[in-house]
Amino acid sequence: MAALGVTMTQHNMAVWPGNPYPLGATWNGEGVNFALFSECAEKVELCLFDHQGRKEVERINLAWQTDQVWHCYLPEARPDLLYGYRVHGPYQPKKGLRCNPAKLLLDPYCKAIFGGLRWHDSLFGYQIGSNLDDLSRNRANSAPFMPKCRVIDPAFTWGNDRPPYISWYETIIYELHVKGFTWLHPLVPKGLRGTYAGMCSAPVVDYLKRLGVTAIELMPVHAFVDERHLVEKGLTNYWGYNSIGFFVPDGRYSAYGQINEFKTMVKSLHSAGIEVILDVVYNHTAEGNQLGPTLCFRGIDNLAYYRVVPDDNRYYMDFTGCGNTLNMQHPRVLQLIMDSLRYWVLEMHVDGFRFDLASALARELYEVDRLGAFFDIIHQDPVLSQVKLIAEPWDLGEGGYQVGNFPVGWTEWNGKYRDTVRSYWKGDGGKIGELAHRLTGSSDLYERGGRRPSASINFVTCHDGFTLHDLVSYNEKHNEANLENNQDGESNNRSWNCGGEGPSEDPQIEFCRSRQKRNFIASLFLSQGVPMLLAGDELGHTQQGNNNSYCQDNSLSWIDWTLDAEQQELFDFVRRLIALRKAHHVFRRRYFFQGRLIKGAGVRDIVWLTPGNTEMTDEEWQHSFARCLGLYLAGDALEEQDEKGNAVVDNRFLLLVNAHDEPISFILPDLLPVTRWHLLLDTSRSKGEPGEKRIWEARTSYPLLEHSLVLLVESEGWVKEPHESPE
Repeated sequence: MAALGVTMTQHNMAVWPGNPYPLGATWNGEGVNFALFSECAEKVELCLFDHQGRKEVERINLAWQTDQVWHCYLPEARPDLLYGYRVHGPYQPKKGLRCNPAKLLLDPYCKAIFGGLRWHDSLFGYQIGSNLDDLSRNRANSAPFMPKCRVIDPAFTWGNDRPPYISWYETIIYELHVKGFTWLHPLVPKGLRGTYAGMCSAPVVDYLKRLGVTAIELMPVHAFVDERHLVEKGLTNYWGYNSIGFFVPDGRYSAYGQINEFKTMVKSLHSAGIEVILDVVYNHTAEGNQLGPTLCFRGIDNLAYYRVVPDDNRYYMDFTGCGNTLNMQHPRVLQLIMDSLRYWVLEMHVDGFRFDLASALARELYEVDRLGAFFDIIHQDPVLSQVKLIAEPWDLGEGGYQVGNFPVGWTEWNGKYRDTVRSYWKGDGGKIGELAHRLTGSSDLYERGGRRPSASINFVTCHDGFTLHDLVSYNEKHNEANLENNQDGESNNRSWNCGGEGPSEDPQIEFCRSRQKRNFIASLFLSQGVPMLLAGDELGHTQQGNNNSYCQDNSLSWIDWTLDAEQQELFDFVRRLIALRKAHHVFRRRYFFQGRLIKGAGVRDIVWLTPGNTEMTDEEWQHSFARCLGLYLAGDALEEQDEKGNAVVDNRFLLLVNAHDEPISFILPDLLPVTRWHLLLDTSRSKGEPGEKRIWEARTSYPLLEHSLVLLVESEGWVKEPHESPE
């Protein structure tokens, strides 16, 4: 043992056999049961540490093994005990075997992690600098540089906490970063900024309620690692898509260092009627490729946990671009992920998940398998099948772009919605046909599979890419701050800077940008499907053209709550659109449009119109020059019922869009049973407000200005919209 640099100690604790289930460290009120899966291990040692995690005070041989699970029970152990594992077994990298007892390993099922990882060569299972054909074993002890697992007491008083259970068609998602959202908030107490406690502070909850969102989607909060190459550059993995603990809320976002802080956040948001969705990363881990560190899974059972290249097990199948891919073909890996998901629902009370690079989870062999075991298991699970499930429907492997191909019960980030809406408002031609699909719920993607408009998570921007402000301010990415020579990040952004790159003092450029923001916001919240808003977009947040701010834990990413008049106007506009959507079922239908005459209503549920007061023909849909379109929505032809079984009836609306760079006179239709139209919003005007003339007769010509969107409602029977000023 001298080669490991660790002095063995005699057992000071009583050790009983314990049980192989549940996996992990489980406090039962009297002692702690430890259980670790490894089918390649020849010996497993449980290492106990002092309360500071610096000194290994005891090492216990797990002498009991049941079905490849190594286990013991310590009747004297208590919560807050710090521990890790050492796994003895074959070290043959060419065969994919990487056991190395010199490496202290995290428990895949640990519920809390104490301390942080400090990069050091001892963290690697092989000798740094050794030949790739050799990868000779590194016998240096890694424990001084590793975080430690901590035993928890899961007790928490949930009281009468209940999930809000908001229907998909009523859902409005708000994507945010725990730290970035609250770090600069002037009304959040300084000690709580950037934390779970800050997220449930009164100023933050009040803001979310005032904005009108129904769910927050938290960027990764599973314990994660900052990559060595970033740390050496003075950067960090700010986004957190580098998980190492699938049961652990990352301590970076904790004010008190307790798991109960996360639970309190969820409970507080539920009390406000807001759901909590987690962005989860089960497709890869922080251990990277064949030259990555040995922190957990690699040292426990490399071949079980990871997909390796069949004819050369030194290397990993990399469908994620992050060096490795978890092996969903192995039942213990499936169990790990399912146990993790159920833990977050049952113990932490979260309401759903957004799965990063979800296509990687469906890969049975090389191709994406729509009916992969992972999806089958979730579909039949009585807990997980009832929460919100969102797929990022792509990965980096061949055939990985799977928008529209996920099973019933899943929703998807609709990348085609983002691309189409961006291209249309940028002014690209030949987009009106596809735009029609995206505005009406993308039936071309989801209807044939038995899914509904709510399968489409519509977004214009998200954490990955330009913010809304930058989308209308930059033609090119500006990622120099990432120290990668501006080579990282997407180059095809479908953005338009309105005539000048970056900040501008030209009033025409600035007004164009404001109008484009209103166009994107109005399109998002008036589209069928589930809208997702990126936090800060409603405030005009800028990342100065950086479209890949994954490593920018600074003011580039943090939300600035100091607003000027224009930013306040944008916030008011976003809030107004959200309220308008909530007030009218016609913008959040449960079922797809049929385009046919509805019995009893005497009208069709949807009609597409040209500026000349005629219905669109098949030929006109194909015109490459066409950038103007009218959409009539019959709210009295919904054929839907509310929760009490009553028929849902709404107003009749007319949506006009013009992405031309010139004004178009749009003749308001008379082929419909509407004689007068009430103007609700016009994005060509400051604040999007309608101006003095609000009533427009049918067959009159509306001056639809360039790059603008207009919404009108049938005047008869109209009750003023929420937040509308009296005439």
